[in-house]
Amino acid sequence: DILGRDVAAHDIDCGDADALRGVLKQEGEIAGVIHFAANKAVGESVNKPLVYFHNNVGSLVTLLTVMKEQGLDNLVFSSSCTVYGVPDQLPVTEATPTKPASSPYGRTKQMCEDIVHDTAAAPDAGLHAILLRYFNPIGAHPSAKIGELPLGVPNNLVPFITQTAAGIREKLTIFGNDYDTVDGTNVRDYIHVVDLAQAHIAAVQRLLDRKASDTVETFNVGTGHGNSVLEVVQTFEQASGQKLNYAIGPRRPGDVPAIYADATKAAEVLGFKTSTSLLDSLASAWKWQEALSGKQ
Repeated sequence: DILGRDVAAHDIDCGDADALRGVLKQEGEIAGVIHFAANKAVGESVNKPLVYFHNNVGSLVTLLTVMKEQGLDNLVFSSSCTVYGVPDQLPVTEATPTKPASSPYGRTKQMCEDIVHDTAAAPDAGLHAILLRYFNPIGAHPSAKIGELPLGVPNNLVPFITQTAAGIREKLTIFGNDYDTVDGTNVRDYIHVVDLAQAHIAAVQRLLDRKASDTVETFNVGTGHGNSVLEVVQTFEQASGQKLNYAIGPRRPGDVPAIYADATKAAEVLGFKTSTSLLDSLASAWKWQEALSGKQ
């Protein structure tokens, strides 16, 4: 309904080379690949590191192997701001040195970026790639027909907020309020998922037009502004009209105190800028949660 046309969907494991070959053969001409598939929760990765290394790194290696076999040479890869580790300065630019990641999830993204660079640098590789370093995607499509639906207890902030407001969860636990930030809680750069999707369109177009200055390019994808967890809670209450039950808990292993993007390069090179405010992003997340609750 959202696109107004049918889109082919195949439920496969990206770590299954034969399944990937089957899809590529079935679909025929493919201009490029956007690789989203990965586990993505910092806290969970601390508890399940092998799951993250196996899935995030293993599936990329399999995908690149099959792409090379099939002569596919355009890749947009979902990376993450976690590759910066704990930065010395904010905001971070693409030239900010990466430091040891604070979680296994971040390390998988660092490893994946290295794998893409090494693959593209190999003789006769033919690979052209854009690495998009996501900051914190939130929200849902404005139609409320598609959004984030965690399996079990959410591992990310906004779904936990919306489920708490809907009465599915008793309360939100904020992990620490003693960081060196505006109010002691973690600061992140929250980007609406539809804006993030637009960045991928711009990246694919750049690859197809062969405008890249190098075989692998990297872009931060964020708003350029940081918000604390408490600011997100307060803005959600404003957007939804709901009072949120929350409590302060201990710090969570793997969390970086604060990070937000310098988004200048994406604006200048890709022509990409975000257009959705934090208030509207959270309103879309609540609208999605209300739609889900109405179906349950």
